[in-house]
Amino acid sequence: MDWELFWSSLWPIVRGGFVGTIPLALSSFALGLVIALAVALARISRNRLLQAVARFYISVIRGTPLLVQLFVIFYGLPSIGLTIDPWPSAIIAFSLNVGGYAAEVIRAAILSVPKGQWEAGYTIGMSRSLTLRRIILPQAARVSVPPLSNTFISLVKDTSLASLILVTELFRESQKVAAFSQEFMLLYIEAALVYWVFCLVLSTAQSRVERRLDRYVAH
Repeated sequence: MDWELFWSSLWPIVRGGFVGTIPLALSSFALGLVIALAVALARISRNRLLQAVARFYISVIRGTPLLVQLFVIFYGLPSIGLTIDPWPSAIIAFSLNVGGYAAEVIRAAILSVPKGQWEAGYTIGMSRSLTLRRIILPQAARVSVPPLSNTFISLVKDTSLASLILVTELFRESQKVAAFSQEFMLLYIEAALVYWVFCLVLSTAQSRVERRLDRYVAH
């Protein structure tokens, strides 16, 4: 193993994670959660049209590969006159994908809150939307933390697909060094190790957040 190349390429790859992978994952996840909440609310609404639209969106997102969704946005849209730069294309694709998967998580979390909580809100004069915002969503948020955290960790790894549309992130940096040195095995293993460390840190943070929420509920 070429240890000199390993250590000299480590920082550029890690830096690619900090300036590319993590910002891309965070921005996509935040936007995806907004989409997911809207879709989840549409799924549990009494409006059948909204329910149908939400079900169709979820079906399309979950029934097609993320890579295909990314390529449709970046390579497909220019054919109808809509060209989007690589970075926003990646954010749009990842956000829509997160929105499709997280919507079902949020919907299940909302439905897990006992119906008595809704009735309690109505009893003290709250409207449906106020009950949802003040009583239901805070409880649903705690339930949804573990699965949503797993979705975020998966998204961090999926951002490597953005390298295929030339977004500079962790894996793209390793590709650049590998192409220059021709040490593909070494550089790709190094990239895998960096992804692994990133995910270990995120998993540890997830566990701590869950423990804090559990203590809060116990009190």
